[in-house]
Amino acid sequence: MDAFSVSLANGLGEPGMKLRRMMLTAGIFAFFQALMPMIGWICVRTAVAGFRGFEIYVPWIALILLTFVGGKMIYDGIKGGGVGGAAVGIPALLLQGVATSIDALSAGFATSDYGAAEALTASSLIAAVTFVICTAGLIIGRKAGTFLAGKAQITGGIILIAIGIEIFFSTR
Repeated sequence: MDAFSVSLANGLGEPGMKLRRMMLTAGIFAFFQALMPMIGWICVRTAVAGFRGFEIYVPWIALILLTFVGGKMIYDGIKGGGVGGAAVGIPALLLQGVATSIDALSAGFATSDYGAAEALTASSLIAAVTFVICTAGLIIGRKAGTFLAGKAQITGGIILIAIGIEIFFSTR
């Protein structure tokens, strides 16, 4: 749902987003949502003790990354007169992908007793569902972004910061 919400915010910020860009955005989110549980699965199977100490930083990382990207969207929206249509760059999309999926590392802990094929199947299903819901979020955001016109990018930035705060408090 975090990836859906960020996709919604991206659609708000770029109401003229083309289909190719939507597929790239949804694909990035799906990739990271599949990757993180696999990393968690690998960590549990190899270096559990070392990773458990890192786990307390996960909410902070998500909060910082989403606040940074959301703050930049708000800044760009204000600087550009609040006119929507500015595309989120690939580096920002990658940061969003990591930030919204970092809590999925814990899903890898839950699947630690799965075999490799089962863990890959679970991650693939997560990726497929994420791709579909992110595409829906982009479509909805794009339509709402057209409706909101000048306030879309600022609204999207506020949503990203709110998601960062929600991840921070829900995973602590």
